[in-house]
Amino acid sequence: MAERQATIASSSGLHARPAKLFVQAVQETKVPVTIAVEGGKDLNAGSILSLMGLGASHGTVVTLKAEGDGADAALDSLVALLETDLDAE
Repeated sequence: MAERQATIASSSGLHARPAKLFVQAVQETKVPVTIAVEGGKDLNAGSILSLMGLGASHGTVVTLKAEGDGADAALDSLVALLETDLDAE
């Protein structure tokens, strides 16, 4: 299983627009991806409701996990997305 950590760069955290863009990116990978905050449960990263319930604000470190063909590449691209301020675009 591939695993990466990322620090949320968007000023609004994983809410509204950044959450929507992230969920779309996860779904495009065609790889099951989970996301968790430290000490939290692994949640479906492709679910907007899971992301909103995560409570990940600006500066929160999250852990992404994926398994299967393309997992490493998928996580690399998702980490890059999370570490970009999606509110600034």
